[in-house]
Amino acid sequence: MATIEHPAHAATDAISYEDLYARWEKGNWSATEIDLTQDAIDWREKLSEEQRRSALWLYTLFFHGEDSVADNLSPYIDAAPTEEQTYFLTTQQVDEARHAVFFHRFMHEVVGVGGQDVKSTLAATAAQLPWGHRQVFGRLDRMAGELRADRSKLQLAKAITLYHIVVEAAMAQPGQHMIEDSLERYDVLPGFRAGMRNIAHDEQRHIGFGVKLLADLYRELGEPVADGIAEVLREVLPWTAGVAMPPNWDRSYTESFGFTLEDLGEEAARSLEQKLRAIGLPVERMRIPMDWDLPPRERAARGMKLMQANMLGPGGPVDRSPENVEILFASIVGSADASVVKPGTTLAWDFTDFEPWHLVLSNGSTHAARGRPEHADLTLRVAFDDWVGVAAGRQDPRRLLLTRRLRLKGDLRLLLKLQRVFD
Repeated sequence: MATIEHPAHAATDAISYEDLYARWEKGNWSATEIDLTQDAIDWREKLSEEQRRSALWLYTLFFHGEDSVADNLSPYIDAAPTEEQTYFLTTQQVDEARHAVFFHRFMHEVVGVGGQDVKSTLAATAAQLPWGHRQVFGRLDRMAGELRADRSKLQLAKAITLYHIVVEAAMAQPGQHMIEDSLERYDVLPGFRAGMRNIAHDEQRHIGFGVKLLADLYRELGEPVADGIAEVLREVLPWTAGVAMPPNWDRSYTESFGFTLEDLGEEAARSLEQKLRAIGLPVERMRIPMDWDLPPRERAARGMKLMQANMLGPGGPVDRSPENVEILFASIVGSADASVVKPGTTLAWDFTDFEPWHLVLSNGSTHAARGRPEHADLTLRVAFDDWVGVAAGRQDPRRLLLTRRLRLKGDLRLLLKLQRVFD
Protein backbone atom coordinates (compact mmCIF):
# COMPACT_ATOMS: atom_id res chain seq x y z
CA MET A 1 0.00 0.00 0.00
CA ALA A 2 1.29 3.45 -0.89
CA THR A 3 2.34 5.57 2.05
CA ILE A 4 0.48 8.79 2.86
CA GLU A 5 2.42 12.02 3.14
CA HIS A 6 1.00 14.93 5.07
CA PRO A 7 2.47 18.20 6.44
CA ALA A 8 1.70 17.04 9.98
CA HIS A 9 4.22 14.23 9.56
CA ALA A 10 7.06 16.75 9.68
CA ALA A 11 6.21 17.46 13.31
CA THR A 12 5.93 13.81 14.30
CA ASP A 13 9.11 12.95 12.41
CA ALA A 14 10.96 15.47 14.58
CA ILE A 15 10.21 13.23 17.58
CA SER A 16 11.98 9.90 17.91
CA TYR A 17 11.10 6.97 20.14
CA GLU A 18 14.68 7.06 21.43
CA ASP A 19 14.25 10.71 22.45
CA LEU A 20 10.98 9.92 24.23
CA TYR A 21 12.77 7.19 26.18
CA ALA A 22 15.62 9.57 27.07
CA ARG A 23 13.09 12.11 28.36
CA TRP A 24 11.73 9.42 30.66
CA GLU A 25 15.17 8.81 32.17
CA LYS A 26 15.71 12.53 32.70
CA GLY A 27 12.24 13.10 34.18
CA ASN A 28 12.13 10.29 36.71
CA TRP A 29 10.55 11.13 40.09
CA SER A 30 9.41 9.31 43.21
CA ALA A 31 5.76 9.03 44.21
CA THR A 32 6.72 7.88 47.69
CA GLU A 33 9.06 10.76 48.52
CA ILE A 34 6.71 13.72 47.95
CA ASP A 35 5.93 15.32 51.31
CA LEU A 36 2.17 15.47 51.96
CA THR A 37 2.40 16.88 55.49
CA GLN A 38 1.22 20.40 54.55
CA ASP A 39 -1.45 18.89 52.31
CA ALA A 40 -3.07 17.17 55.28
CA ILE A 41 -3.11 20.51 57.14
CA ASP A 42 -4.55 22.35 54.12
CA TRP A 43 -7.20 19.67 53.69
CA ARG A 44 -8.42 20.17 57.25
CA GLU A 45 -7.90 23.91 57.67
CA LYS A 46 -7.90 25.68 54.28
CA LEU A 47 -10.36 23.82 52.07
CA SER A 48 -14.06 24.32 52.59
CA GLU A 49 -16.36 21.34 53.08
CA GLU A 50 -17.61 21.88 49.52
CA GLN A 51 -14.08 21.89 48.15
CA ARG A 52 -13.16 18.71 50.05
CA ARG A 53 -16.22 16.95 48.65
CA SER A 54 -15.36 18.15 45.15
CA ALA A 55 -11.66 17.27 45.41
CA LEU A 56 -12.48 13.75 46.59
CA TRP A 57 -14.69 13.28 43.52
CA LEU A 58 -12.27 14.84 41.01
CA TYR A 59 -9.18 13.06 42.28
CA THR A 60 -11.02 9.74 42.45
CA LEU A 61 -11.57 9.94 38.69
CA PHE A 62 -7.81 10.17 38.20
CA PHE A 63 -6.97 7.53 40.80
CA HIS A 64 -9.17 4.88 39.21
CA GLY A 65 -8.13 5.94 35.73
CA GLU A 66 -4.43 5.56 36.56
CA ASP A 67 -5.02 2.13 38.08
CA SER A 68 -6.90 1.02 34.95
CA VAL A 69 -4.31 2.22 32.45
CA ALA A 70 -1.49 0.60 34.46
CA ASP A 71 -3.34 -2.71 34.46
CA ASN A 72 -4.15 -2.60 30.74
CA LEU A 73 -0.85 -1.58 29.14
CA SER A 74 0.82 -5.01 28.91
CA PRO A 75 -0.78 -6.07 25.58
CA TYR A 76 0.30 -2.76 24.06
CA ILE A 77 3.89 -3.62 24.92
CA ASP A 78 3.54 -7.04 23.31
CA ALA A 79 1.95 -5.60 20.13
CA ALA A 80 4.48 -2.80 19.54
CA PRO A 81 6.15 -3.35 16.13
CA THR A 82 9.65 -2.16 17.11
CA GLU A 83 11.93 -2.63 20.09
CA GLU A 84 12.16 1.14 20.61
CA GLN A 85 8.37 1.36 20.90
CA THR A 86 8.35 -1.62 23.27
CA TYR A 87 10.96 -0.01 25.51
CA PHE A 88 9.05 3.26 25.69
CA LEU A 89 5.75 1.54 26.50
CA THR A 90 7.53 -0.34 29.28
CA THR A 91 8.54 2.99 30.83
CA GLN A 92 4.96 4.16 30.46
CA GLN A 93 3.65 1.22 32.47
CA VAL A 94 6.08 2.17 35.23
CA ASP A 95 4.76 5.75 35.05
CA GLU A 96 1.13 4.68 35.30
CA ALA A 97 1.82 2.49 38.33
CA ARG A 98 3.68 5.39 39.97
CA HIS A 99 0.72 7.69 39.32
CA ALA A 100 -1.68 5.23 40.95
CA VAL A 101 0.62 4.91 43.97
CA PHE A 102 0.70 8.69 44.31
CA PHE A 103 -3.09 9.05 44.23
CA HIS A 104 -3.44 6.18 46.71
CA ARG A 105 -1.05 7.97 49.07
CA PHE A 106 -3.01 11.20 48.80
CA MET A 107 -6.36 9.51 49.39
CA HIS A 108 -5.11 7.57 52.38
CA GLU A 109 -2.70 10.03 54.01
CA VAL A 110 -4.48 13.32 53.28
CA VAL A 111 -8.16 12.58 52.68
CA GLY A 112 -8.27 9.70 55.13
CA VAL A 113 -10.10 7.14 52.99
CA GLY A 114 -9.11 3.59 52.21
CA GLY A 115 -6.38 1.55 53.85
CA GLN A 116 -2.71 0.78 53.56
CA ASP A 117 -3.07 -1.09 50.26
CA VAL A 118 -4.23 0.25 46.90
CA LYS A 119 -7.08 -2.25 46.57
CA SER A 120 -8.81 -1.03 49.72
CA THR A 121 -8.51 2.61 48.67
CA LEU A 122 -9.93 1.85 45.23
CA ALA A 123 -12.86 0.07 46.88
CA ALA A 124 -13.44 2.96 49.31
CA THR A 125 -13.67 5.52 46.48
CA ALA A 126 -15.45 3.47 43.78
CA ALA A 127 -18.88 4.92 44.55
CA GLN A 128 -17.64 8.32 43.33
CA LEU A 129 -17.27 7.14 39.71
CA PRO A 130 -19.89 8.44 37.24
CA TRP A 131 -21.47 6.43 34.42
CA GLY A 132 -19.24 7.81 31.67
CA HIS A 133 -16.04 6.95 33.52
CA ARG A 134 -17.20 3.35 33.99
CA GLN A 135 -18.12 3.08 30.31
CA VAL A 136 -14.80 4.39 28.97
CA PHE A 137 -12.59 2.35 31.28
CA GLY A 138 -14.74 -0.73 30.85
CA ARG A 139 -14.09 -0.37 27.12
CA LEU A 140 -10.37 -0.01 27.84
CA ASP A 141 -10.49 -3.36 29.65
CA ARG A 142 -12.15 -4.99 26.63
CA MET A 143 -9.76 -3.28 24.21
CA ALA A 144 -6.81 -4.78 26.08
CA GLY A 145 -8.33 -8.22 25.63
CA GLU A 146 -8.89 -7.60 21.93
CA LEU A 147 -5.26 -6.54 21.52
CA ARG A 148 -4.04 -9.67 23.29
CA ALA A 149 -5.98 -11.75 20.77
CA ASP A 150 -4.99 -9.65 17.74
CA ARG A 151 -1.59 -7.94 17.75
CA SER A 152 -1.98 -6.53 14.23
CA LYS A 153 -0.95 -2.96 13.51
CA LEU A 154 -4.55 -2.00 12.76
CA GLN A 155 -5.78 -3.32 16.11
CA LEU A 156 -2.88 -1.56 17.81
CA ALA A 157 -3.95 1.71 16.14
CA LYS A 158 -7.46 1.29 17.58
CA ALA A 159 -6.08 0.54 21.02
CA ILE A 160 -3.69 3.53 20.96
CA THR A 161 -6.60 5.75 19.91
CA LEU A 162 -8.58 4.80 22.99
CA TYR A 163 -5.67 4.87 25.43
CA HIS A 164 -3.45 7.74 24.28
CA ILE A 165 -5.85 9.99 22.37
CA VAL A 166 -9.17 9.62 24.23
CA VAL A 167 -8.15 8.72 27.78
CA GLU A 168 -4.88 10.64 28.06
CA ALA A 169 -5.21 13.56 25.61
CA ALA A 170 -8.95 14.30 25.67
CA MET A 171 -9.77 13.29 29.24
CA ALA A 172 -6.77 13.30 31.58
CA GLN A 173 -4.66 16.16 30.25
CA PRO A 174 -7.40 18.86 30.34
CA GLY A 175 -8.40 17.81 33.87
CA GLN A 176 -4.79 17.93 35.04
CA HIS A 177 -4.37 21.45 33.72
CA MET A 178 -7.58 22.65 35.40
CA ILE A 179 -6.61 21.10 38.72
CA GLU A 180 -3.06 22.45 38.63
CA ASP A 181 -4.22 25.97 37.78
CA SER A 182 -6.90 26.02 40.46
CA LEU A 183 -4.62 24.79 43.24
CA GLU A 184 -1.98 27.35 42.24
CA ARG A 185 -4.57 30.13 42.48
CA TYR A 186 -5.74 28.98 45.91
CA ASP A 187 -2.16 28.16 46.99
CA VAL A 188 -3.11 24.90 48.68
CA LEU A 189 -1.97 21.25 48.65
CA PRO A 190 1.69 21.84 47.69
CA GLY A 191 2.62 18.15 47.66
CA PHE A 192 -0.33 17.23 45.50
CA ARG A 193 0.51 20.09 43.14
CA ALA A 194 4.07 18.82 42.79
CA GLY A 195 2.82 15.33 42.05
CA MET A 196 0.33 16.58 39.48
CA ARG A 197 3.05 18.56 37.72
CA ASN A 198 5.15 15.43 37.46
CA ILE A 199 2.17 13.40 36.25
CA ALA A 200 1.35 16.04 33.63
CA HIS A 201 4.93 15.88 32.30
CA ASP A 202 4.68 12.09 32.08
CA GLU A 203 1.33 12.25 30.29
CA GLN A 204 2.65 14.76 27.78
CA ARG A 205 5.38 12.29 26.90
CA HIS A 206 2.85 9.44 26.61
CA ILE A 207 0.56 11.48 24.37
CA GLY A 208 3.49 12.44 22.15
CA PHE A 209 4.27 8.75 21.74
CA GLY A 210 0.66 7.92 20.85
CA VAL A 211 0.41 10.71 18.28
CA LYS A 212 3.72 9.69 16.67
CA LEU A 213 2.84 6.00 16.53
CA LEU A 214 -0.58 6.69 14.99
CA ALA A 215 0.99 9.07 12.46
CA ASP A 216 3.52 6.38 11.54
CA LEU A 217 0.81 3.70 11.22
CA TYR A 218 -1.45 6.00 9.19
CA ARG A 219 1.37 6.85 6.82
CA GLU A 220 2.21 3.14 6.42
CA LEU A 221 -1.28 1.60 6.21
CA GLY A 222 -3.40 4.52 5.01
CA GLU A 223 -7.19 4.68 5.19
CA PRO A 224 -7.76 1.49 7.22
CA VAL A 225 -6.02 3.24 10.12
CA ALA A 226 -8.14 6.39 9.69
CA ASP A 227 -11.26 4.21 9.58
CA GLY A 228 -10.17 2.33 12.68
CA ILE A 229 -9.54 5.55 14.60
CA ALA A 230 -12.95 6.90 13.55
CA GLU A 231 -14.61 3.63 14.58
CA VAL A 232 -13.22 3.93 18.11
CA LEU A 233 -14.19 7.60 18.38
CA ARG A 234 -17.76 6.94 17.21
CA GLU A 235 -18.08 4.35 19.94
CA VAL A 236 -16.54 6.17 22.89
CA LEU A 237 -17.06 9.91 22.34
CA PRO A 238 -20.72 9.71 23.44
CA TRP A 239 -19.48 8.33 26.76
CA THR A 240 -16.83 11.00 27.32
CA ALA A 241 -19.52 13.64 27.84
CA GLY A 242 -20.41 11.74 31.02
CA VAL A 243 -16.90 11.09 32.37
CA ALA A 244 -16.84 14.31 34.40
CA MET A 245 -20.59 14.28 35.11
CA PRO A 246 -20.87 15.40 38.75
CA PRO A 247 -23.61 14.00 40.99
CA ASN A 248 -26.96 15.55 40.05
CA TRP A 249 -25.09 17.84 37.65
CA ASP A 250 -24.08 19.93 40.68
CA ARG A 251 -21.76 22.56 39.18
CA SER A 252 -20.11 23.31 42.49
CA TYR A 253 -18.01 20.18 42.00
CA THR A 254 -15.82 22.19 39.63
CA GLU A 255 -16.82 25.78 40.27
CA SER A 256 -15.76 25.60 43.92
CA PHE A 257 -12.25 25.46 42.46
CA GLY A 258 -12.81 28.23 39.90
CA PHE A 259 -13.51 26.42 36.63
CA THR A 260 -16.67 25.26 34.88
CA LEU A 261 -17.74 22.09 33.16
CA GLU A 262 -17.71 24.09 29.93
CA ASP A 263 -14.09 25.09 30.54
CA LEU A 264 -13.15 21.44 30.99
CA GLY A 265 -15.11 20.32 27.93
CA GLU A 266 -13.62 23.05 25.76
CA GLU A 267 -10.07 21.99 26.59
CA ALA A 268 -10.96 18.37 25.95
CA ALA A 269 -12.45 19.14 22.52
CA ARG A 270 -9.50 21.34 21.57
CA SER A 271 -6.96 18.73 22.67
CA LEU A 272 -8.72 15.97 20.72
CA GLU A 273 -8.77 18.01 17.51
CA GLN A 274 -5.12 19.04 17.89
CA LYS A 275 -3.99 15.44 18.30
CA LEU A 276 -6.04 14.14 15.37
CA ARG A 277 -4.68 16.86 13.09
CA ALA A 278 -1.12 16.22 14.32
CA ILE A 279 -1.54 12.60 13.24
CA GLY A 280 -2.36 13.94 9.78
CA LEU A 281 -5.97 12.75 9.68
CA PRO A 282 -8.54 14.40 7.38
CA VAL A 283 -10.90 15.03 10.30
CA GLU A 284 -13.56 16.86 8.26
CA ARG A 285 -14.00 13.80 6.03
CA MET A 286 -14.03 11.22 8.82
CA ARG A 287 -17.24 9.74 10.18
CA ILE A 288 -16.98 11.25 13.64
CA PRO A 289 -20.05 12.72 15.42
CA MET A 290 -18.40 16.13 15.64
CA ASP A 291 -19.05 19.37 13.76
CA TRP A 292 -15.55 20.71 13.15
CA ASP A 293 -16.93 24.05 11.95
CA LEU A 294 -18.05 24.78 15.51
CA PRO A 295 -15.60 26.14 18.10
CA PRO A 296 -14.38 23.57 20.66
CA ARG A 297 -16.49 25.03 23.46
CA GLU A 298 -19.70 24.62 21.47
CA ARG A 299 -18.77 21.08 20.44
CA ALA A 300 -18.31 20.13 24.08
CA ALA A 301 -21.49 21.94 25.11
CA ARG A 302 -23.50 19.89 22.62
CA GLY A 303 -22.35 16.63 24.15
CA MET A 304 -23.17 17.93 27.61
CA LYS A 305 -26.65 19.00 26.51
CA LEU A 306 -27.38 15.56 25.07
CA MET A 307 -26.18 13.96 28.32
CA GLN A 308 -28.30 16.27 30.47
CA ALA A 309 -31.29 15.64 28.16
CA ASN A 310 -30.80 11.86 28.64
CA MET A 311 -30.28 11.47 24.90
CA LEU A 312 -26.92 10.03 25.90
CA GLY A 313 -26.09 8.18 29.06
CA PRO A 314 -27.72 5.53 31.21
CA GLY A 315 -31.27 6.81 30.76
CA GLY A 316 -33.98 8.88 32.37
CA PRO A 317 -36.75 11.23 31.20
CA VAL A 318 -35.83 12.58 27.77
CA ASP A 319 -35.84 16.36 27.28
CA ARG A 320 -37.39 16.89 23.84
CA SER A 321 -36.58 20.56 23.46
CA PRO A 322 -36.08 21.60 19.81
CA GLU A 323 -32.39 22.39 20.40
CA ASN A 324 -31.67 18.98 21.88
CA VAL A 325 -33.48 17.15 19.07
CA GLU A 326 -31.55 19.13 16.45
CA ILE A 327 -28.24 18.27 18.16
CA LEU A 328 -29.24 14.60 18.29
CA PHE A 329 -29.98 14.43 14.56
CA ALA A 330 -26.84 16.43 13.75
CA SER A 331 -24.82 13.75 15.54
CA ILE A 332 -26.62 11.07 13.53
CA VAL A 333 -25.72 12.91 10.33
CA GLY A 334 -22.07 13.13 11.36
CA SER A 335 -21.75 9.41 12.03
CA ALA A 336 -23.73 8.10 9.03
CA ASP A 337 -21.90 6.26 6.23
CA ALA A 338 -23.80 7.34 3.10
CA SER A 339 -21.58 5.24 0.84
CA VAL A 340 -23.44 2.10 1.91
CA VAL A 341 -26.62 3.14 0.06
CA LYS A 342 -27.43 4.89 -3.19
CA PRO A 343 -27.28 8.72 -3.12
CA GLY A 344 -30.53 10.32 -2.03
CA THR A 345 -31.73 7.36 0.04
CA THR A 346 -34.21 8.78 2.54
CA LEU A 347 -35.07 7.46 5.99
CA ALA A 348 -38.14 8.82 7.76
CA TRP A 349 -39.03 8.67 11.44
CA ASP A 350 -42.80 8.78 11.88
CA PHE A 351 -42.77 9.14 15.64
CA THR A 352 -45.95 8.03 17.39
CA ASP A 353 -45.69 10.77 20.01
CA PHE A 354 -43.53 13.50 18.45
CA GLU A 355 -43.09 15.47 15.25
CA PRO A 356 -41.64 13.53 12.30
CA TRP A 357 -38.05 13.82 11.09
CA HIS A 358 -36.18 12.48 8.09
CA LEU A 359 -32.62 11.87 6.93
CA VAL A 360 -31.31 12.08 3.37
CA LEU A 361 -28.15 10.05 2.82
CA SER A 362 -25.79 11.35 0.14
CA ASN A 363 -22.00 11.49 0.20
CA GLY A 364 -20.95 15.03 1.00
CA SER A 365 -24.48 16.35 1.53
CA THR A 366 -26.19 14.07 4.06
CA HIS A 367 -28.69 16.10 6.08
CA ALA A 368 -31.60 15.74 8.49
CA ALA A 369 -34.72 17.89 8.78
CA ARG A 370 -38.04 18.13 10.56
CA GLY A 371 -41.18 16.93 8.85
CA ARG A 372 -42.15 14.16 6.47
CA PRO A 373 -40.23 13.91 3.17
CA GLU A 374 -41.99 13.82 -0.19
CA HIS A 375 -40.68 10.29 -0.59
CA ALA A 376 -39.16 7.91 1.95
CA ASP A 377 -37.33 4.73 1.02
CA LEU A 378 -37.89 3.40 4.52
CA THR A 379 -40.16 4.75 7.28
CA LEU A 380 -39.69 3.84 10.92
CA ARG A 381 -42.76 4.21 13.13
CA VAL A 382 -41.69 4.24 16.74
CA ALA A 383 -42.08 6.19 19.99
CA PHE A 384 -39.57 9.02 20.26
CA ASP A 385 -38.02 7.84 23.55
CA ASP A 386 -37.62 4.32 22.17
CA TRP A 387 -35.68 5.68 19.19
CA VAL A 388 -33.52 7.82 21.47
CA GLY A 389 -32.79 4.63 23.41
CA VAL A 390 -31.62 2.97 20.19
CA ALA A 391 -29.43 5.96 19.26
CA ALA A 392 -27.91 5.98 22.76
CA GLY A 393 -27.26 2.24 22.73
CA ARG A 394 -29.75 1.58 25.52
CA GLN A 395 -32.35 -0.18 23.36
CA ASP A 396 -32.00 -3.16 21.03
CA PRO A 397 -33.88 -2.37 17.78
CA ARG A 398 -34.44 -6.09 17.21
CA ARG A 399 -36.41 -6.31 20.45
CA LEU A 400 -38.46 -3.30 19.43
CA LEU A 401 -39.26 -5.03 16.13
CA LEU A 402 -40.23 -8.29 17.82
CA THR A 403 -42.55 -6.48 20.23
CA ARG A 404 -43.94 -4.31 17.39
CA ARG A 405 -42.88 -1.14 19.14
CA LEU A 406 -40.92 -0.44 15.96
CA ARG A 407 -42.77 -0.85 12.65
CA LEU A 408 -41.31 -0.49 9.18
CA LYS A 409 -42.74 0.62 5.86
CA GLY A 410 -40.98 0.72 2.51
CA ASP A 411 -37.89 -1.06 1.19
CA LEU A 412 -37.16 -3.57 3.92
CA ARG A 413 -33.87 -4.51 2.25
CA LEU A 414 -32.52 -1.21 3.57
CA LEU A 415 -32.95 -2.53 7.08
CA LEU A 416 -30.03 -4.89 6.50
CA LYS A 417 -27.85 -1.94 5.55
CA LEU A 418 -28.76 0.35 8.43
CA GLN A 419 -26.30 -1.22 10.84
CA ARG A 420 -23.51 -0.54 8.35
CA VAL A 421 -24.79 3.02 7.81
CA PHE A 422 -24.69 3.83 11.51
CA ASP A 423 -22.01 1.42 12.76
